[in-house]
Amino acid sequence: MVSARGFGVDIGGSGIKAAPVDLRHGELLEERLRHTTPQPATPDAVAEVVSALVGRFGCREPIGITLPCVIKQGIACTAANVDPSWKGTDATALFTGTTGVAVVVLNDADAAGLAEMRFGAGQGRDGVVMLLTFGTGIGSSLFHDGELVPNTELGHLQVDGHDAEHRAAASVRETENLSWADWTRRVSRYLQMLEDLVWPDLIIVGGGVSRKADSWLPMLDCRTEVVPAALRNNAGIVGAAAAAAEGRTP
Repeated sequence: MVSARGFGVDIGGSGIKAAPVDLRHGELLEERLRHTTPQPATPDAVAEVVSALVGRFGCREPIGITLPCVIKQGIACTAANVDPSWKGTDATALFTGTTGVAVVVLNDADAAGLAEMRFGAGQGRDGVVMLLTFGTGIGSSLFHDGELVPNTELGHLQVDGHDAEHRAAASVRETENLSWADWTRRVSRYLQMLEDLVWPDLIIVGGGVSRKADSWLPMLDCRTEVVPAALRNNAGIVGAAAAAAEGRTP
């Protein structure tokens, strides 16, 4: 029987967030703690922060941990917005050793997608559902009839000669001081490319910009239904906790 309580850690390019989770309702049981991602974000430096956050909650249950990396059998195969030394790192062994508890590691966008499909905007939706997280980069997760296709990494799709996330991530809007209208045109171009490749039935958009969905979703130019993530920036924590409680590994 899966426990009703879990614990999730969401590691991003700018922040590391952690909290215990009510797995019956997909809600945080306590206010999450956040620590700035160390720079450089090496495996040892990140693991030290994760261990400290876990210790502050006194967590002993299995922990789900997200990374902005392709994860296969616990090993980080890529490193997006973290130090390149993550490539080839056995992340499961690293975090298990530093926290002293059982750990499941998965891609950050896959974790967010699992949470949205179970508790949020994708609940009860069949067909092809895609979640895109707009933050430091662009993360993606893809589902067919509720089943995850892991490690899609569609934020690195080439659009007009550029990585999509180098043109349309939320961080780019801030760095280049783009208006919502100018940034949304870039996002629309990206979504149009995805539509021609994957033909989704629903696109869920997450990340910090999902809190301001009214500022840009109405301006999108694409044929697919697009909705904001319901769990917002807590989706990664919730999805990671659920994956750990179920022993789900990519």
